[in-house]
Amino acid sequence: MTGDSRTPVVVAGTRFGQVYLEAFRATDAPIRLAGVLARGSERSQACAARYGVPLYRDPDELPDDVRIACVVIRGGLLGGPGTELANRLMARGVHVLQEHPLHHDELADCLRTARRHGVIYRLNPFYRHMPPVRRFVGAVRELLRRQRPRYVDAACGFQLAYSLFDILGLALSGLRPWSFDPPAVPGASVRPDRTPPFRTLEGVLAGVPTTIRIQNELDPADPDNYAHLLHRVTIGTDAGNLTLVGTHGPVVWSARPVFPRTVADPGASAHFDQAVDVRAAPSTVVLGPDTSASYEELFATMWPAGVAAAVDQLRRDIPGGPARADGQYQLTLCQLWQDVSALLGPPELITGGELDPLGAADVAALAQAGKAAAGE
Repeated sequence: MTGDSRTPVVVAGTRFGQVYLEAFRATDAPIRLAGVLARGSERSQACAARYGVPLYRDPDELPDDVRIACVVIRGGLLGGPGTELANRLMARGVHVLQEHPLHHDELADCLRTARRHGVIYRLNPFYRHMPPVRRFVGAVRELLRRQRPRYVDAACGFQLAYSLFDILGLALSGLRPWSFDPPAVPGASVRPDRTPPFRTLEGVLAGVPTTIRIQNELDPADPDNYAHLLHRVTIGTDAGNLTLVGTHGPVVWSARPVFPRTVADPGASAHFDQAVDVRAAPSTVVLGPDTSASYEELFATMWPAGVAAAVDQLRRDIPGGPARADGQYQLTLCQLWQDVSALLGPPELITGGELDPLGAADVAALAQAGKAAAGE
């Protein structure tokens, strides 16, 4: 585009890459979609036509003005050529944002390539850019400035383990030291057709006692679906805990229960033996919106906005060069993810079948039944 001062970006990959492509539609950041880089399938041709940009089939075809590439193709660990493509792009002087996850050694190779060619390479854990996750991380950091962390309780689907540990690493301001015991083997009382979907790991993360529950199941025919949840995280202190109920919110503060230690007038505050009268404060508070967006809204707005934020952050970092601290954190994150994956073992292969979602009317019926049961 003649006279366009925005930074040109290409997107490689058109499956999850569609979220990246959509990121350029409404962002105010000075970035623009300059093309799709793919093998030329009907899908990739359709994507290029939809977004009105050229389709490039090889990195050598890219115009010289392309500054950034988003590689949204699986890496070698998951059987894809994403890492090889990222290295080729960096050898051409293109800065790269690559979608997670990667094997530790793949990431180390990419970081070396980036240093060798004087470009920035960044692995994108994706979910850290969601507003509810940022809200949770910010609230936890403020809480831990005031209180010592006592425990972490977290759960996710198998596909989300890497990003779960990223959320925890951001909230706890680090990942080391960590150590986890292998999950317990289901006992004889568990029927083969009733195997619990979650495996539980007990240990420490960033020195904090931690329980991690991971749904270690995968449908090979549809690997992106059938997780019972994305992320759910609770970080507790002596005062109470903060919970990210789901990846897209809400964030909830729950005060730790405090009961009277002596018999006293219920209207008196002294019997709590506390410097702060906790009785007047709500036992539970939602921080921010108390509902989350629909999946239609997430795919159309929140996820693309997160991608745009990640791309623009890379753009703004280009003048200063690569940040070693970020690379080291991502290497540590890769190693943790691999250690946990080894403890869990291969996911159980399942046949997901048809999803059976509840519609808005169904959820409203649940709410009504709850109100009736509570006598409201």
